[in-house]
Amino acid sequence: MREKRVVIIGNGMVGHRFCEKISNKKGDFKLIVFGEEPIRAYDRVHLTDYLGKKTLDDLFMSENRWYKENNIDLHLGDPIKKIDTTKKRVFSIKGLSIDYDYLVFATGSSAFVPPIPGVEKEGVFLYRNINDLDLIREYTSKATKGAVIGGGLLGLEAAKALVDLGINDTAVVEFAPRLMPRQIDELASNTLQTKLKSLGLTCLLQKSTDHIVGDRKIEGLSFADETQLEADILIISAGIKPRDELAKAAGLTIGSRGGIVVDEHMRTSDPAIFAVGECALYEEMIYGLVAPGYEMAETAAATIAGEQKVFSGFDMSTKLKLMGVDVASFGDPFISEPYAYTILLEDKNKGIYKRLNISTDGKRLLGGILVGEASSYNMLLQTVNNNMPLPEHPETLLLGETSSGKSSSSGLEALPDNALICSCEGVTKATICDAVTQQNCEDVDSVRKCTKAGSGCGGCVPMIKDLVTYTMKQQGKYIRNSICEHFNFSRQELFDLIKIHELKSYDEVLDNFGTGHGCESCKPVVSSLLASLWNEMILGKGNDVAQDSNDRFLANIQRGGTYSVVPRIPGGEITPEKLITIGEVAKKYNLYTKITGGQRIDLFGAHLNDLPFIWEELITAGFESGHAYGKALRTVKSCVGSTWCRYGLHDSVSFAIQIEERYRGIRSPHKLKSGVSGCIRECAEAQAKDFGIIATEKGWNLYVCGNGGSKPQHAQLLASDIDSETCIKYLDRFLMFYIRTADPLMRTATWLNKMEGGIDYLRNVVVNDSLEMSETWENEMQALVNAYQCEWKTAVNDPNIRKRFVHFVNAPDEKDDTVRFEEMRGQKKATGWNNSMIY
Repeated sequence: MREKRVVIIGNGMVGHRFCEKISNKKGDFKLIVFGEEPIRAYDRVHLTDYLGKKTLDDLFMSENRWYKENNIDLHLGDPIKKIDTTKKRVFSIKGLSIDYDYLVFATGSSAFVPPIPGVEKEGVFLYRNINDLDLIREYTSKATKGAVIGGGLLGLEAAKALVDLGINDTAVVEFAPRLMPRQIDELASNTLQTKLKSLGLTCLLQKSTDHIVGDRKIEGLSFADETQLEADILIISAGIKPRDELAKAAGLTIGSRGGIVVDEHMRTSDPAIFAVGECALYEEMIYGLVAPGYEMAETAAATIAGEQKVFSGFDMSTKLKLMGVDVASFGDPFISEPYAYTILLEDKNKGIYKRLNISTDGKRLLGGILVGEASSYNMLLQTVNNNMPLPEHPETLLLGETSSGKSSSSGLEALPDNALICSCEGVTKATICDAVTQQNCEDVDSVRKCTKAGSGCGGCVPMIKDLVTYTMKQQGKYIRNSICEHFNFSRQELFDLIKIHELKSYDEVLDNFGTGHGCESCKPVVSSLLASLWNEMILGKGNDVAQDSNDRFLANIQRGGTYSVVPRIPGGEITPEKLITIGEVAKKYNLYTKITGGQRIDLFGAHLNDLPFIWEELITAGFESGHAYGKALRTVKSCVGSTWCRYGLHDSVSFAIQIEERYRGIRSPHKLKSGVSGCIRECAEAQAKDFGIIATEKGWNLYVCGNGGSKPQHAQLLASDIDSETCIKYLDRFLMFYIRTADPLMRTATWLNKMEGGIDYLRNVVVNDSLEMSETWENEMQALVNAYQCEWKTAVNDPNIRKRFVHFVNAPDEKDDTVRFEEMRGQKKATGWNNSMIY
């Protein structure tokens, strides 16, 4: 039987997927692939990562040998120029003439370039392929102000790329009145815009570019409203258009607005020719995501192999992270009254917007939008796609809870076996659960290798992880609490490994014990572990970019693009001279001042450029960093104790200062707060703290694992009537035990609640030394205490660190002129500081 020759025009992700699928079909097929680019198929979804840590080798979809192993002839840098549909023959640019039995168009799309005068100028780029990114990276070395035309998905990705390349002064120009107009509504766009602005990205909406300013190279943009924007590099990302010119020349039917018309089997008007991906037009729709392209490729491969499979459209739900901001839409994000009713949650303080569209009978979820926090995306998407019933109070879905109070596993149990978990690869719940039960896959990486689930856009990875955990629990297996897919270790295991191997940077940890390039989950965890172990400067080379956002600036990022400064005031005790210094600094830099609940003074409204100068003045007066930005000890609150109070039993102020100065700057899984009260009247509220100390007639009572915040919990008594020295020993042991064993971002109260044996077990470990670790923990704590340094002082004295604290790299003395303030009770506040939460 003669082998059937299948010619594929295009070697992108969808073309590669077609080759994968048909290679696994029954039949004798000879595949011939013609690619326009000089390199083999690569992952375009993660194209922006190429400007970070990923190399081209990391992005390749397969090895070179894969093509030979699957009987595929690959012709790179040799696009097809002509098709003879009568003779079933294609002709390439390099002169090849190949006959085919079946022809598959996988030509994708090209960037739509608006007819703007000046687009040919030097410094104007597209954002579609590796070559584009190489050119952009090279040009940014001589650019300082960037602009992107297009506020859609790819436009915001391009803006992120410019920021990653050091062009911090970057603006996004969008013709529509909101960002991502096809995915999110106006309120969601406002929230996203505010978040992006706080990260240094300017968004200009409802702007029509009239022409590009400059002679030979770009100098800026001129808009139809007669305003201008300075820019010396521009990326155009204003949409896509299907690559259908070759098909049109061959006489195939083309849509009125472009695209090769296909039926449900991906056949074109010529039954021997198929089209898949962004060049294909199915029922007047061009699908611009990789998942529907993959489904098209599988449908075409099945049809050519004689199997029955149809393409019936595709859900365009999507979740992504733009410059660290979660953005997701699912189902029908825009449906509204009278066809549905809408539940909204908007928290302007935290930059969170959530919308659920509910059927008029209140029984079904129709769609929604999530900005700023999207952890519930996968479950909400499954609820829509599988027509699952809603809880009695659907608004609880916005808070990540169920009306019954059950864990997320109850939602996974309700999912049908045919629920599509990974849309990119077409992997169902049943397939993933089978990989766990039958193939012994016990982590996300194993499931990915076995089923390919999660190897596309990656949006389904959190749900895959939940399914793996859920299935293993059903089998009664031990659950390995890995911190993320890049580290197959729990926090405690990784702590021990870092310590044993004396690793000092995130990159060293990743190289030795991780895979891939890390993520926003594991980077802060590893950074916290390194700080907890060695107490070195957190902004040291190799660790700076892995920190939480506040840690990167040694200050809290506040509303309106401003920063707050909180100097340490141990025990709340402060001299008049230091009070005067704080007042003078606040007056000089026009800062809003407030006494905190922890007996310190917050200075709000600082510009990024001013931070080192403010720190210098405070350091000169004897202040140091209060670590208000870190997962570390914040304050040790105290009453005046026996020094002044007639009820005081002991000197609570001196002991609070001693405690605070001992444990300052020590990083832990979560922030820590403490208090010391001079008698049982408890004016320092010690029992609401992570550790609290209350004076007794015989000494001190030590309480641990209390918590204020969203779920208040009283601390529990660990030891009674102990002297000061013993109290500190117990605290050393308690804190090191917590630092070693708690999960990331776990408060001490939650840690104790999850501890088998509770306070009795903890007391046995800390007081009775049941684990025989007391001496080790005391020595480790003393080493951290000895290694302490004021991070503000180090930052202002180290030129390499200090230069981070500028808003404009090319103009370090200029401040962000978009920061706005208004008067409030004789002080200033950032504009738009109001919070709102709407249901």
